[in-house]
Amino acid sequence: MPSSKESAFILVVDDDIELAEMLRAYFTAQGYRAAAAYSGEAALAACDSVLPDLIILDITMPDIDGFEVARRLRSKRLTRNLPIIFLTGNEGREDRLQGLGFGADDYMTKPFDVQELRLRTRNSLTRASQTQLRNPVTNLPEGQWLDERLREMLTEPVWAVLVIGIEHLAYFREEYGFIAADDVLRAISLMIENTVSRYGQPGDFFGHLALDAFVVVTSPEVGVQLRNRLAGPLQQSLDYFYPMRDRETDTGRLKSIYTNRLDIRLGILGSTEGSFSTINSLKDRLALLVSN
Repeated sequence: MPSSKESAFILVVDDDIELAEMLRAYFTAQGYRAAAAYSGEAALAACDSVLPDLIILDITMPDIDGFEVARRLRSKRLTRNLPIIFLTGNEGREDRLQGLGFGADDYMTKPFDVQELRLRTRNSLTRASQTQLRNPVTNLPEGQWLDERLREMLTEPVWAVLVIGIEHLAYFREEYGFIAADDVLRAISLMIENTVSRYGQPGDFFGHLALDAFVVVTSPEVGVQLRNRLAGPLQQSLDYFYPMRDRETDTGRLKSIYTNRLDIRLGILGSTEGSFSTINSLKDRLALLVSN
């Protein structure tokens, strides 16, 4: 999610073509990238083509209304966190509550002050960019937040990074769906977080290296202790995520012939194991610790 207006893409959705084009031109003049759609179905098609960073969405439209557009967007993994600002000619409390119920970031009634809409748009984009520093499934730091911590870590004389990877998560997601795979991520992250809270030290950092990989930035001694305490319990927990149809009927254990089964890989990188000129080279080295 871009934080600057130069890179943010705004989709204006309104069946009033003159208003939609006016807002598209206005936001373009303000330095944003902007496009317009004139119906609910056109808005959904536009989101499938190029994902916007924010939608300014009229409620009353001839095909499907803005509430239905929002419902469909919220039902999809890719667009469920997309910021939405509703526009409506109805000042009634019911519409406002219904819009907020669909997770609207903001709500404006027509006629509106375009300068106020610009400020509300900027604020929504800023909030969204800050939210994107956390993984939407586990709520753990990732992306730029991780990079900043790793960059700070490299200035310290002694450090260690524990990497925990979930192998074959993509196969599990393909077989059982996104909800089941998200359950795996949340459960594994909670187990790691509880162990770090109990046996770690103040200032330890826990976040995502990738969707299927976690990192703990700590000291070498604590890193080794955490690895030893996590390896067994994490590995033993994996079978419980599979349905009973994939288990042996007599023992309840996962069938031994099951291929591409979930697995846990752990590795530690310490400050004594080389220098790194860039954050990307460091992250590549960390990823290798839990790759095949």
